[in-house]
Amino acid sequence: MISKQIENIKNEEILSIALKQSAEDMGCKAEDFLANNNVVVSFKLGASAKKYYKLPIGCNFISYGNNVVAATTDEVTDIVKEYIEKFEFYHCFETPNMCWLNERLAPMGYTVCFMAEYYLPDMNRLSELPCEYELRVLEKGQYEDLYLPEWSNALCSDRKQLDVLAVGAYEGDRLIGLAGCSADAEEMWQIGVDVLSEYRKQGVASAITSRLALEILKRGKVPFYCSAWSNIRSVRNGIRSGLLPAWVEMTVKPIEVVHEMNL
Repeated sequence: MISKQIENIKNEEILSIALKQSAEDMGCKAEDFLANNNVVVSFKLGASAKKYYKLPIGCNFISYGNNVVAATTDEVTDIVKEYIEKFEFYHCFETPNMCWLNERLAPMGYTVCFMAEYYLPDMNRLSELPCEYELRVLEKGQYEDLYLPEWSNALCSDRKQLDVLAVGAYEGDRLIGLAGCSADAEEMWQIGVDVLSEYRKQGVASAITSRLALEILKRGKVPFYCSAWSNIRSVRNGIRSGLLPAWVEMTVKPIEVVHEMNL
């Protein structure tokens, strides 16, 4: 059941905010993502870009399902243009075509790094889901002792200042599931979720995710959710929670940066 406070929010409004934010993240225009042709722009991380982006970035590819928008540094622009002209836009985010790109980026010291799918709430489906456990909304000051390994997806110890809200599922006084969100952009808060292994497959994840999404909307922000498309458990949770895939991203970074991540 969606409260009257947010029942008039439309999917179109949510998408518009996400498009504007993605444009700020890349240095393009929001309408570029809705064009029928691919778009290449010079990469510029805006002052209000999502806070998890870290330079250096050689190129960032985003698709909202219409085309590819590529924001690129000058040194790899020609390769990126050839890539998105050579392959169908949705194949630009998968192998074997990505191997073609990597082969040409490698001599220049770059490689594909991050790939992810992002979700936005579907206001026709989002609702508070049932849960056999007690759900509690946790405000700032109520989750400071929860920066533990078991809650590392819901809360980020490296960016505590961005964590703004959480929903916990409790069996008595024991926390068994936690959804938290970080204020990664002025108008968009990102959701992360953890459930203790022995409590999975009971609807806990979707209950706390959907409740947190509703709480975010009540506060005038847009919730979003990120998953690797190979993480089927996370994908299913997003969909069950009333969220739907909205856009995909692929980021190119220097080889040495990726190498350090793999150490």
